[in-house]
Amino acid sequence: MVDPVLARRARIASLVQAGKRVGYGLFAAAVVLMVVGAVASYESWLTTTIIVSLLVGSVVLAPAIVFGYGVKAAEREDRGDTGPFH
Repeated sequence: MVDPVLARRARIASLVQAGKRVGYGLFAAAVVLMVVGAVASYESWLTTTIIVSLLVGSVVLAPAIVFGYGVKAAEREDRGDTGPFH
């Protein structure tokens, strides 16, 4: 029998990984586009694409990081490893 809590935690962990890949990927794309703009010229579409990449990357990455910490904390709690501050 599968524990529903562990199954849900595993699903959240996989969404966290996907969110981190997408978020960091969009940040990397923004950096590459900034370099392209610095070498060439900054067109309005390039600036818009950089800003959208940073905004969407932030919206995706922030909750992924927070939920990732939550999953790790839950796993530590299950193991009984509360750390030095508890």
